[in-house]
Amino acid sequence: MALTGRTALLAAIGSLPVGILAPSWTGMLAVNAPLSLAILCDYALAAPVRSLRFTRIGETTVRLGEQADVQLSITNASKRRLRAQIRDAWAPSSWEAGTEQAASRHRLSVPAGERRRVTTSLRPTRRGDRHADRVTVRSYGPLGLAARQSSHKVPWTVRVLPPFTSRKHLPSRLARLRELDGRTSVLIRGQGTEFDSLRDYVPGDDTRSIDWRATARQADVAVRTWRPERDRHILLVLDTGRTSAGRVGDVPRLDASMDAALLLTALASRAGDRVGFLAYDRRVRAQVHGRSASELLPALVGALAPLEPELVETDARGLSAAALRSAPRRSLIVLLTNLDAAPIEEGLLPVLPQLTRRHTVLVASVADPHVEMMSKARGSVEAVYGAAAAAQARAQRRRTAEQLQQYGVTVVDATPENLAPALADAYLALKAAGRL
Repeated sequence: MALTGRTALLAAIGSLPVGILAPSWTGMLAVNAPLSLAILCDYALAAPVRSLRFTRIGETTVRLGEQADVQLSITNASKRRLRAQIRDAWAPSSWEAGTEQAASRHRLSVPAGERRRVTTSLRPTRRGDRHADRVTVRSYGPLGLAARQSSHKVPWTVRVLPPFTSRKHLPSRLARLRELDGRTSVLIRGQGTEFDSLRDYVPGDDTRSIDWRATARQADVAVRTWRPERDRHILLVLDTGRTSAGRVGDVPRLDASMDAALLLTALASRAGDRVGFLAYDRRVRAQVHGRSASELLPALVGALAPLEPELVETDARGLSAAALRSAPRRSLIVLLTNLDAAPIEEGLLPVLPQLTRRHTVLVASVADPHVEMMSKARGSVEAVYGAAAAAQARAQRRRTAEQLQQYGVTVVDATPENLAPALADAYLALKAAGRL
């Protein structure tokens, strides 16, 4: 038997998809037939959502902490005006905490056959690739009493790059590099450097730099001046094992090491040196090799962006073998790892002679500034106990560093904000001493 009147109306309302009715009206439907009819008409006049067409344009890369704008175009191919609320959903880490709702939701009205565009502003809080999830559209009728709703996949990816906060130190290090490179009046003598010119001897000059043949041809003693060799090879090796996952201050150890690697790469490429990169734990996670100076830094930033720590113990023998394959000729190998005693003594030290026999090795590690704060704390039993534990931890790191230095390794151990400039200074010191 066919339903008629109020019964048919309520049955029709009951068949509507869940969620299309405004919550404030659901309790009144059974007692107010005119209102129910108005809701049905409003639903019928709402623009269809499944026939909507979507396209995206916008930024595909952004540095961590900066804003990326992605535009979403909505084309209404129906014959009804679209009055819609849109949610452009992305991963939660695409925004700072508490800002996702305001940034991802949009209201718009699109006449029949026309197109409108909305902009979603992302401010990611983590490195890596951020993917658009789905676009949910709720299309309201003219009265706003009922709505149609549907979700659509509209793919887009924004790659979040390392912030490279240490680039502020680059100008001062480049000025020192120009001095070492002979572009100013300061020239140095060192083993393994290129001859530049002759000048008169002054007290304090190393007698080994005297050019006796030139001295014999003139009345004054002549001294050779030198400039550092260019086109040296540098290999950056980033340990992505479990120790890189620990947070030091406000950042993971891995991110602080990345920032130091970026500054050293920018500096060394300006010096004319060839820089390679290797990320390793139990296998090669990323590699950059054979890039020109103009391509090097963008390639390294792109390789670093998706890297995440692996919760496994780093295979030191595999790391050493991979480094030796990547550096076939004499190079400076910069190993960015942790100075914890166990991984160094059990993993790195047994294979270190293979590296130091053919290459100059520099180990850079992120120190925890909280340990320094703990070592100065007093005033309670807990504070004194913490200070003793911090002193013990610092002494252990010093012993580990001394063990590495016995193999001729240069060690840089600094807090996250100081690691990048300290590593750059160590590189310049090696270059000035002619050890590259």
